[in-house]
Amino acid sequence: MNKGRLEAFSDGVIAILITIMVLELKVPHGEDWAAFEPMLPTLASYLLSFVLVAIYWNNHHHMLQMTERINGKILWANNHLLFWLSLIPIGTAWHGEHLAATLPTAMYGLVLFMSGIAYVILQNAIIRDQGEGSPLAAAVGRDVKGLASAVLYASAIAAALVRPWISDVLF
Repeated sequence: MNKGRLEAFSDGVIAILITIMVLELKVPHGEDWAAFEPMLPTLASYLLSFVLVAIYWNNHHHMLQMTERINGKILWANNHLLFWLSLIPIGTAWHGEHLAATLPTAMYGLVLFMSGIAYVILQNAIIRDQGEGSPLAAAVGRDVKGLASAVLYASAIAAALVRPWISDVLF
């Protein structure tokens, strides 16, 4: 199967996610810089989510550039990743409106954690199909960054139950 359709579909979904996130931002009520103050938590959450989605898009792009072919397992693994990424706008909005609250912070962390797990599942599906000698397998290596991300996200979920601000630092 040609990977072009998978890339185009994924790019479209990710572009829509970023659009949804920016549409959640509200216009400040006022004409001075003080009008932005109530928006700062939402803007901070948006900025973080935008950067994370951009990282996923960049990594997804590079991963697919090293992929020779697509099979059904890869398609479903990609859809699994897109599902979790599609929840980022909801998590971003809730987290941004309740930055210091336990449940919104923990749920945001859960979405980020599951997005990371879904990415690893997709990556592993491609490596299984392409072989351990594939360019992707060589690039991923022991996947220290992927493991570190999962540990940080899991730690952030736990930290949200105690001190949500610690989660924000970990994110």
